[in-house]
Amino acid sequence: MPNISPSPRYISNLTRDTYALILAGGRGSRLHELTDWRAKPSLYFGGKFRIIDFPLSNCVNSGIRRIGVVTQYKSHSLIRHVMRGWGHFKKELGESVEILPASQRYSESWYQGTADAVFQNIDIIRHELPKYVMILSGDHVYRMDYAGLLAAHAESGADMTVSCLEVPVAEAAGAFGVVEVDGNNKILGFEEKPELPKHLPDNPENCLASMGNYVFNTEFLFEQLKKDAMNESSDRDFGKDIIPSIIQDHQVYAHPFKSGFTDEEAYWRDVGTLDSFWQANMELLSPTPALNLYDAKWPIWTFQEQLPPAKFVFDDDDRRGMALDSIVSGGCIISGATVRRSVLFNEVQVCSYSSVENAVVLPDVVVLRNCQIKNAILDRGCIIPEGTVIGHNHDHDRARGFRVSEGGITLVTRDMLGLPVGYE
Repeated sequence: MPNISPSPRYISNLTRDTYALILAGGRGSRLHELTDWRAKPSLYFGGKFRIIDFPLSNCVNSGIRRIGVVTQYKSHSLIRHVMRGWGHFKKELGESVEILPASQRYSESWYQGTADAVFQNIDIIRHELPKYVMILSGDHVYRMDYAGLLAAHAESGADMTVSCLEVPVAEAAGAFGVVEVDGNNKILGFEEKPELPKHLPDNPENCLASMGNYVFNTEFLFEQLKKDAMNESSDRDFGKDIIPSIIQDHQVYAHPFKSGFTDEEAYWRDVGTLDSFWQANMELLSPTPALNLYDAKWPIWTFQEQLPPAKFVFDDDDRRGMALDSIVSGGCIISGATVRRSVLFNEVQVCSYSSVENAVVLPDVVVLRNCQIKNAILDRGCIIPEGTVIGHNHDHDRARGFRVSEGGITLVTRDMLGLPVGYE
């Protein structure tokens, strides 16, 4: 693709002619009990956000303000969050964030795959009259200016453009859809989660992995979806079916994901396992994290509860309320306890003589007195009994019914503690 320096007016026209569809029905099964009561896009991240806030914020910050959110798996908390945090858009001004659950307009089935999720909403997309349709994954945490992707798509004359991330071949094996490109980034081949990914033409160590973000010319997209719907052997999936079927006879390009934010490296995290979810939250505690949540030029929008400030009480030698190298959100009370290198979401309470270290603590958790917690994820609404030790002995953790990840992170949920379940 050619190097492009588009004018702001050109970009504005492109974004205005685009409808974004965020696929947010992911089950997130590798997160185990953490997604028992919520879809993966509804999972909390970064102290006050949910994963769905990142693609939504990318759309708004990029100037794309006609957005559909496709939901399916355990979507109640996701729908509630989107309506509360993103329901202020005004349709009469040409902007909207709409929830698109499976409504069985074209078949009696729920969404059968990513392509089918779009196909079942063709009438809604057509009503918006977009020139381009952008299809986005709702499962990942990243910052991306979609305007560059749109400009590259328009300038190349592509029928479809796939946003790609350069990753090591060993990391991509069995994990990502991998594209093979020529010197102009035209896609020559596509394999879904190959064991031996094909490397870049000029770099044998890396390959181009699909981010699950696509741009289509609208009518071309409709044609391909209708063909796929008539193919009884199809899995109704963009990676498995649509892309491989069009790369030989149509103009399909890869667009390498670049940061676009000063000198920052491109940031993208899957957070699809307990270990990756914990690690991505821990990365935010760095003095200069790869994901800058404090950039006023590219804010991450979300639903804001009206909460009091965080509070730290007691300054005695034997109990001092303090948090070091940590994120502490609104409504939290650290009462004579010590918090180190941890992310505390809204309304967490940590009581006297307790220690929380290297932990991700979701909203409404109460840690009672004399607890010792480290290397853990505490799900929303957990009440940790007085004197509980978590993360110090994995055998003891397992014996109590807690889950210990491959990386040694202990997950605790309300159900594991014998508390009523259903917190989202």
